[in-house]
Amino acid sequence: MDKEKARAVLSEALQPYRARSYAELRDLIGQVDVCEIVNSDGPDFQIEIQAFWDDKPNGNICVSGGIDDGGWSAFAPLGEDFILAPDGSFVAE
Repeated sequence: MDKEKARAVLSEALQPYRARSYAELRDLIGQVDVCEIVNSDGPDFQIEIQAFWDDKPNGNICVSGGIDDGGWSAFAPLGEDFILAPDGSFVAE
């Protein structure tokens, strides 16, 4: 898997989640969003994005994304995440 390209695709897929409010992300907790990116010049990618409480309910929310190309990378997908505090600020950025 081309890790540089995969990292760019995953970052782009996470951007709409970064734009969501705390309440919108809270509503996603317990769900997994899965999508497939068809790549015209290489292997396709599968992306999974999920939100969960970082430490305790009604605290910080962690949004985590993973990407793989369906090959061996599916066993160890490339990941990226961010944490949003209840006040709408990003933690540790």
